[in-house]
Amino acid sequence: MNITSEKTVLPRFGIALSGGGARGIAHIGVLDALENFGIQPQVVSGTSMGALVGVFYAAGYSPKEILKILVERKFHKMINWHRPFSGLIDMGQVQKVMAEMIGEDDFSHLKMPFYCAVANLNSGLEEIKSEGKLFQWVMASASIPVVFEPQVIDKQTYVDGGLLNNLPADAIREKCQILIGVHVNHNGPEEELQGLKAIAERSFRLGIAQNVEDSKKICDFVIEPPEARDYSTFNFNKAEEIYQVGYDATVRQIMKLFEDIDLGKVMELKKQGRKG
Repeated sequence: MNITSEKTVLPRFGIALSGGGARGIAHIGVLDALENFGIQPQVVSGTSMGALVGVFYAAGYSPKEILKILVERKFHKMINWHRPFSGLIDMGQVQKVMAEMIGEDDFSHLKMPFYCAVANLNSGLEEIKSEGKLFQWVMASASIPVVFEPQVIDKQTYVDGGLLNNLPADAIREKCQILIGVHVNHNGPEEELQGLKAIAERSFRLGIAQNVEDSKKICDFVIEPPEARDYSTFNFNKAEEIYQVGYDATVRQIMKLFEDIDLGKVMELKKQGRKG
């Protein structure tokens, strides 16, 4: 575990939220359960749906309020199906909700540090964004290639950060004392794959699995609810169920979390102002 000295005064908890489409709603349940046990992250990173959940959390909304936004605004109906040349879905309505609920379009307006991962198709490189215009980078992070229309920013084309970094733990590893990673794309064996959509989704998840494994290794604790795999990328109409999956998984693991991170030791080290 990376415990820094008191001089740096880093936030105690950071949380990295993976992409996963509608499965990312499980992040809300994880955050709610953590808060109920007295653990409140103070720095957040996210990719794709993890970036969408993360930006609302960083803006000061409680997990229950974020869930309410998704449900009452009928998030699954905001997606305007059409067929532009570069993508099948336009998420412009989602951006309007961000503008209404968050207000100022700037990272500095958020109540806690927030980092989102995007993939630059022109350079072929991952980029982490944490300053400047906020909404454009969150939308870029959530733009699943081919499915969602990409974001063109400063003549560069950006898509879902999950393509190269689906669990951006490295973005905040040195910015917190204890890093919790939440991965909602459990990649166990699949007995049946029926239809082109299921095959495409499974292929994408397997394709990004390795970069997630590397990210999990630098986390102090990982929450990875296997039940999330029962939901597809577009099951936003099952938001309450998916939220509960994340909440229940966290409750099941919470005692192990306390054992692994040894909060008592961390607090003592902070008081003494020494490295551990």
